[in-house]
Amino acid sequence: MHEDTPFTAKRTLRAVLAASLLFANSVGALAQSGDATQLQIPGAGGFGGVERGPALPFVGTQQVRLSAQLTAESPELTRGLIWRIFKPDAGDDGKLPLVVAEQGGTRSFDLAPGSYLVHAAFGRAGATKRITVGNEPRMENFVLDAGGLKLDAMLSDGMRIAPSKVRFDVMEGTEGPDGERAMIAPQVRPNSVVRLNAGVYHVVSYYGQVNAVIRSDIRIDPGKLTVATVEHKAAQLSMKLVRASGGEAIADTAWSVLTDSGDVVRESVGPFAAMVLAEGDYTVIANNRDRIYQRSFTVRSGQDEDIELITSRDIADIGADGTEKAPVE
Repeated sequence: MHEDTPFTAKRTLRAVLAASLLFANSVGALAQSGDATQLQIPGAGGFGGVERGPALPFVGTQQVRLSAQLTAESPELTRGLIWRIFKPDAGDDGKLPLVVAEQGGTRSFDLAPGSYLVHAAFGRAGATKRITVGNEPRMENFVLDAGGLKLDAMLSDGMRIAPSKVRFDVMEGTEGPDGERAMIAPQVRPNSVVRLNAGVYHVVSYYGQVNAVIRSDIRIDPGKLTVATVEHKAAQLSMKLVRASGGEAIADTAWSVLTDSGDVVRESVGPFAAMVLAEGDYTVIANNRDRIYQRSFTVRSGQDEDIELITSRDIADIGADGTEKAPVE
């Protein structure tokens, strides 16, 4: 189901969503007379605190009023902005000198006549503009062409996954020359809003820390909040080695979990092996005191399970040829 209203859009994602590949506007792009020039703007992402440059003398300055909108039709943003004003020429360290920085909504600054680069950051969205301050006050408005993204995750039976067990990485929608995607927002928590420039982004959803991973392409529309729910087909498993069914877990056990093709997906040491696994067939191998115990099992979405390996029944040594044989006392 997909509904679009101002600042509201709902999408439920199955496995992998396809979307047309549009490249999100770079927050460091400089707009001047219709041309775009790549610049490195210190702190342009707006992730940390606001840096404050040296105070400007009041004498000989002009007032510059700065405002920003999500779209040309949207009202001015009243909060959530970070304004940074730089001198246009890099210093000896190769960085643009920061003149002043403020946060909030619409702001007025007293600036000496001259040329400046102004960056408006709204979360991970932003825009940069070159301005020239003359002998008269002026107003500058930024149209950010930005929206928001709110993510959540559930299992195939419709049950919501605990927020503490899910994280999302938001990356650029297209791969770079090296085949990698640039990270935009790592380790995003469920139901938190990420502000982004309009475009298509690649979202990776992690349920647990093993192989329950879903990748999706999601479009962000300007002036709207896109709400997307990722569906995972996975379950939580807890494994232990016991001497008899229902017994205490045996300590100092080395665990290996393999797919049906023999690929190792997780290794650990301890009395328990707890993890989230994607749907499929697996084999768990427990090694304790030079003895090897194994058991095959199937993971079904949403069906959490405790798996026991019983030493009195499931003991098996795996020989060099891959066959099982009884242990030698």
